[in-house]
Order: sequence, then C-alpha cells, then structure tokens
Amino acid sequence: MSDTFWITGGRGFIGRHLARHLASMGARVAGLGYGAWTVAAAMEWGLSHWLNGEVSEPNLDRLAGTTGPPRSVFHLAGGSSVALSFETPAEDYRRSVESTSNLLEWTRVHSPKTAVVLASSAAVYGGGHLERILESGVPRPVSPYGVHKRVAELLCESYSRSFGVRTAIVRLFSVYGPELRKQLLWDLCERISKGVTDLELGGTGEERRDWLHITDAVRILKGTEGWADDSGFIVNGGTGLGVSVRELAELVLASWGTNARVIFSGKTRPGDPESLVADMTAAAGLQIIPAMSLRDGVRDYVEWYRRSRESTHS
Repeated sequence: MSDTFWITGGRGFIGRHLARHLASMGARVAGLGYGAWTVAAAMEWGLSHWLNGEVSEPNLDRLAGTTGPPRSVFHLAGGSSVALSFETPAEDYRRSVESTSNLLEWTRVHSPKTAVVLASSAAVYGGGHLERILESGVPRPVSPYGVHKRVAELLCESYSRSFGVRTAIVRLFSVYGPELRKQLLWDLCERISKGVTDLELGGTGEERRDWLHITDAVRILKGTEGWADDSGFIVNGGTGLGVSVRELAELVLASWGTNARVIFSGKTRPGDPESLVADMTAAAGLQIIPAMSLRDGVRDYVEWYRRSRESTHS
C-alpha cells in the first residue's frame, strides 16, 4: 500500500488544511468533492489531483485509476451546518450518510486494505452535558446534522465489525482558524471591520464550546489514522477546555483592539446545546493533544482576516 491519501470534501476548510499538512509530510494527496478547482489552486493546498464530483463508485474508481488504491481516506465530505440541516434535511442526509455508505462499500469491494477516517462531530452528543464528554457517552443528537453524523458513524462501525473495513472516527468539536469564512469569528470580524460598535449575537453568551484551532484539528485527524481498526475506533477532537461564547467574543475584540461591545439577544437556535466540551483522555493516550492556545489562535485568525481584507481591497 502506497503513502497516497485521499480526502473527500478536500476543497472545504478542514480538507484544504489537512491536504497541506499531509503534503508537508511528503505524502501524495488526492481529493474528491464538489467544486471546480484549477490544477494550480489544488497544488497550492498540497493536492496532486482533484476530482470534482460526488462520492460515488464511478468517481472513486476514476480516482483509483489515477493514483492507485490509497493507504487511507479521510472522509470529510458531508453536511457542515446545523442550521442548514433544519432547512434541507434530505440534502444533509445525502451528503453525510449516502456519501459514507458509498465510500465504505467501495472500500469493502475494491480496496479492503484502505483505512477510512471519518470526520464526525460533537453534535452527535446532543444536549444536557454539564461536564466534559467521554467518547463512551450515549449519543443524543438534537439536530438533523447530528443525527446524520451519528448514522455515518454507525455505518463505519457496521462495516468494521461485519466486513473488517478498518475505520476510525474523530468527533470534532468547534474547529476554527484562517480561511474559515463563516460562523462566529468570521461574523464578528466582518461586522467590526464595517464599524459596527454594538455586536448582537444570539443566545445568552454563556453557551460553552471547545474551540479547536485548525492546525490541531489536522494533527488529530492524521494522528488517529494509525489507530483505524475493525472495531470502529472513536476519539474526540477537541481541547478539553470549555470557553463561553461571551469569552470568545471578548478575545476577538481584544485581538482587534476595538471598543465595540457584544450583546446577546437571549434567543437560542434549534439544535444548539448549552455545553459541548470534550474529554481528551483518550486523545492524550494517543499523544495527539492540541498545542495552540485559544488566545493565540484567535489572534492568528484576526491577523489572517485583516490580511485577507487588505489584499481584497488593494
């Protein structure tokens, strides 16, 4: 088996950073997912080959014909928004569940030595958690997005135990970092840059999340690959530190150096648990503990945002 890796959803935020990380280690990386990408743009992110299309048997065959069977597939294709999963649940199901089924079946039939690493989500845990969450905790997803991620996990577990397909599951918590052009940090920076001084956010501000910088997220994904087995290995991808939305927003303001203030509407969104914080005991045993502090990570994001805005307007 070669040191070739595939990334489904390779054009997405995590996928691009993972491709660059793997390429920096000397690996050959190919990607599959939605969106046209020039050869030059794909290579800039470390991808030697990019195939624009869905995760289907014909496309997987085409990719294998170009690169040969991969050592591992990092399966990042799938739904990426809790809110959108409420608006278009069938589409979220298709992206998260059907793509996983197609990949696992192709692996079983055509490349049984290939490992599959599924990027799942802390959304599978749902609400009602007051402490750090262990991987052994009972999943109780409260959104279509979380349900579909859990179904994708169950498919991995089934293919591992029934057919010997080696899988590993990483339940990623709140991943952020440069190039992420959506969600909380992006929204705050966008409004600050436009001179907004009263930044209203939903919720109470006391919702606790586990904020994982992208550099650590890709390290956890790669570090988990070697632990893929036939039992459906699962590990949390977080930091173990719970930080409120209010505290994160204050870090953004401090990094920007603005006198703007954050206020909260008190209105919570569907599928938005009060607390999602990882227990990282298992990850510590794999020696893949995150290294980036939240303060440094937020500063890194704000600096990237400012550079990207300046280049856009220059």
